[in-house]
Amino acid sequence: MPPAVGPERVYGLELAGEDDAFAAREAACAATAVEPVAPGLATARGVDADRLRTLAYTHRASRLLGRCEAAVEAARALVAAATMDRSGTVAVRARDVRGTAGVDTRRTERELGAALVDRGFAVDLDDPDHELRACFAGDTCLVGWLVAESVRDYGDRKPTDRPFFQPGSMAPLDARAFVNLAGAEPGATILDPMCGTGGTLIEAGLVGARPVGIDAQRKMVRGARENCRAYLDGAFHALRGDATALPLVDDAVDGVVFDAPYGRQSKIARHTLADLVSGALAEAARVAPRAVIVADRSWTEAAEGAGWTVVDTFERRVHRSLTRHVHLLVRA
Repeated sequence: MPPAVGPERVYGLELAGEDDAFAAREAACAATAVEPVAPGLATARGVDADRLRTLAYTHRASRLLGRCEAAVEAARALVAAATMDRSGTVAVRARDVRGTAGVDTRRTERELGAALVDRGFAVDLDDPDHELRACFAGDTCLVGWLVAESVRDYGDRKPTDRPFFQPGSMAPLDARAFVNLAGAEPGATILDPMCGTGGTLIEAGLVGARPVGIDAQRKMVRGARENCRAYLDGAFHALRGDATALPLVDDAVDGVVFDAPYGRQSKIARHTLADLVSGALAEAARVAPRAVIVADRSWTEAAEGAGWTVVDTFERRVHRSLTRHVHLLVRA
């Protein structure tokens, strides 16, 4: 039986999406020493299986038997030579990640299954005790025992299916990634000072955080409350307010995440867009030690002027006319 997850082990991560750097950054919320090693694959140490199940851009984590070249023969030799217990039933699952390795995955499953039978295992494809995963990408193969798999239920929360919908609502998959990067976890308090329809509040609540939402529009606050009640069992707060003058004491929350207005003036008549975002960044730095800001342009200069250190940025293409700029900030 594969041993329990622990910091002394090396793990293979199967990343989701096409931006491996962004996926690896989110994976670091649930693992240490995350390092992309091939298209769609990374290695890590110290995986927290419970946290990994909440990630948006990681599919699975496996405790590695080893790493080899992207060839069936090499993977079989690795399995034949690896140290492992000889108890329980197994199934083998092989992937050619993004079609980059050109490997016959069915043949791989047969060959590795035969190697495991030679090691004393019984094969059970329907309900195995253990699942061995062989992931090929480029010239690399990672082979390991599955220990955690993320929950892929984002289609159940499509913005158009929520009780309250407004065009431009963020997809749940991205909202989950952004709240994770802002520090959402059980017991943490996450603030969205421009919460809109409440998508980030829902995702923060579903990972066990305490979500707090503020919006300048009364209609949005009512809609965010309605949406949160539909998806969350735990407590949440949504209230009307100004992102540049938050009704919160210093260091009131653990993280801030907000999606800045795109290419238009703010709905708060007395603010220009630049004043709104700069003011919101300054207030965020007052109430939290970290933040994730999403926008249609770079706000790096404004973030630094508001007292933040920009630790990373990503450009994520949504469609032909929109690329999101994601800023990861820690208080200077």
